[in-house]
Amino acid sequence: MKVLIIEDERPAARRLEKLLEIYNDSIEVVDKIPSVKNAVSWFNNNNKPLDLVFMDIQLADGLSFEIFEHIEMPAPVIFTTAYDEYALKAFKVNSIDYLLKPIDIEELTTAIEKWERITKKSFDESAMVKQIAEAMTMLQTNYKNRFIVKIGEHVKSIAIADIQYFYSKEKATFCHATDGRNYLLDHPLEKIVEMVNPEKFYRVNRGYIISMEAFDDIISYSNSRLKINLKDCDDEVIVSRDRVGDFKKWLDN
Repeated sequence: MKVLIIEDERPAARRLEKLLEIYNDSIEVVDKIPSVKNAVSWFNNNNKPLDLVFMDIQLADGLSFEIFEHIEMPAPVIFTTAYDEYALKAFKVNSIDYLLKPIDIEELTTAIEKWERITKKSFDESAMVKQIAEAMTMLQTNYKNRFIVKIGEHVKSIAIADIQYFYSKEKATFCHATDGRNYLLDHPLEKIVEMVNPEKFYRVNRGYIISMEAFDDIISYSNSRLKINLKDCDDEVIVSRDRVGDFKKWLDN
């Protein structure tokens, strides 16, 4: 079986590849792709036969659903994601399989067996695209409205409208609210970016997810990058060069 992995987190891609080897050491991972842009280019320039594609939903430059807007998918897809299970009922309803991170061998085995049983002999790319569109519509109604935060021994609920940005620091994740305070969260940025509306929040780099109301100024920086002056933040927040174009589109939305 020939498999393609589309995943922007290298440790996650390596883990999935290792689990596939444990499941069946004859499985060949033909490539590992980190972004929407690279995936589209790969499909347009490769005619390697594929049996299955493992695809993360949130990639470095956008949602993997965008790939289907540019190419005809040559093989069935199993999504990998950090979405909460309740938000993924859409995939089950539409027979689109998924693996909830962190992936384990039992879940991987179940997903592949389901693919072999249902999809392998009757793959219909047009039907899958329709299913993905329906699933995406359902998922868009499941963005979080509030986050539970910790304040010492106390717990508080903060509305998403009161959060200006999320950031990671010293292996912990925080949100900065309109009251000027920073609150500790239970979720990593990799999960938060899938829990918030992408029209309202954008992940400018691996350390920050910001809202439209989060910054005072945007300044041109070296190597075609952008520097963002965030409110109540002394850190140097830089939009990497490969995200500048997408970030500008987000600003102009």
